[in-house]
Amino acid sequence: MNIVCLDMEGVLVPEIWVAFAKTSGIPELKRTTRDEPDYDKLMRWRMQILREHGLGLKEIQDVISKIDPLPGAKEFVDRLRAETQVIVLSDTFSQFAQPLMKKLGWPTIFCNELVVGADGMLEGVKMRCEHSKLTTVKGLQAIGFDTIAAGDSFNDLEMLQASKAGFLFRSTEQIKKDYPQFPTYEEYDDLFDAIMAVLN
Repeated sequence: MNIVCLDMEGVLVPEIWVAFAKTSGIPELKRTTRDEPDYDKLMRWRMQILREHGLGLKEIQDVISKIDPLPGAKEFVDRLRAETQVIVLSDTFSQFAQPLMKKLGWPTIFCNELVVGADGMLEGVKMRCEHSKLTTVKGLQAIGFDTIAAGDSFNDLEMLQASKAGFLFRSTEQIKKDYPQFPTYEEYDDLFDAIMAVLN
């Protein structure tokens, strides 16, 4: 039995922090897991910048409400879900993900939670578990699933390496160069065909 594990940002939807950086006029917030492998360090840095600018959850959610899935993403997810089980594995937060999952037709997502103060400021993060994508993939394998994974960033590499098949989708040139063992795709149709080849 197979299950497909997809990253969210950069694969199905635009990078939330990049969109927020553009809207807020704070270019430092464009830094993502494509640039910084240490997610805890990245989030602490982001929260510090938000505090310095007096920005909280509401301002980020206002930006997210205007974000649409990447062109073709919903159709890709729909086609995939008609063939096999699909889970979105993301290091994002439930407070960010819900409106995006609605636009994608409510696929299952495993993600984390933000700790938000009474003033609406981000105070911390509640991670589901350490190495959440790798841990989830191993958990799925432990209950009888073969995993097939696709992602674009440093924080996806562990789940790609641990899966029966792993694919890079619209990744950076550096990651593609450093991890040539993973086939890379730029279009949903090509990724779909590659996944189907593994399933069949």
